[in-house]
Amino acid sequence: MITVLLADDQPLVRAGLRALLDTEDDLSVVGEAADGREAVRQAAELEPDVVLMDIRMPEVDGLEATRRIVAAGRSRVVVVTTFDLDEYVYAALRSGASGFLVKDAEPGELRHAVRVAARGDALLSPGVTRRLIEEFTARPGAVQDTGRLAPLTGREREVLARVASGLGNAEIAERLHMSPATVKTHINRMMAKLAVHDRAQLVVLGYETGLVRPGLPPGS
Repeated sequence: MITVLLADDQPLVRAGLRALLDTEDDLSVVGEAADGREAVRQAAELEPDVVLMDIRMPEVDGLEATRRIVAAGRSRVVVVTTFDLDEYVYAALRSGASGFLVKDAEPGELRHAVRVAARGDALLSPGVTRRLIEEFTARPGAVQDTGRLAPLTGREREVLARVASGLGNAEIAERLHMSPATVKTHINRMMAKLAVHDRAQLVVLGYETGLVRPGLPPGS
């Protein structure tokens, strides 16, 4: 059973999310929070597999709540936002969120997102993640810190560049002439070395360090 905590300051939104999730045999909403402070408290108490997190909430906002919940290491956070290119979403990814979901998404997308996040896989399609990251790393003043990638081998950097460019494991395997299992091994090792917990965080690092630049293919 996948357990879910809903964090949104609008009761109707929480009721709608609960109705969509509780109809599934493998999904269970175990708590609701109307602000970020309560979300952090309930996440610590209930240890849900996934937290669906709104950004704009009273007391403690969704960004700070996400940081605290991810730091505790018990739950994965999926940001639920009104706009698919809201700058707060990028900040949430940097805070450790596993990805984001737009509030007008289809019901099936919501349920799929919860299941994907719960099993630790990439929540967002790589292309959507890339579009979001490009939007904000391309702005003037974006900081690049290549030293953060120092622990990686040359091969791991090649794999990371393709992950950040939006390729799936099978596509990376084909382009780098290795098996999908080997790609997965490289990705798991990179996450351990870089202290990140999922593919979305690797995408953020790929752009923030300048390994991949907006609009250019990997290796350019």
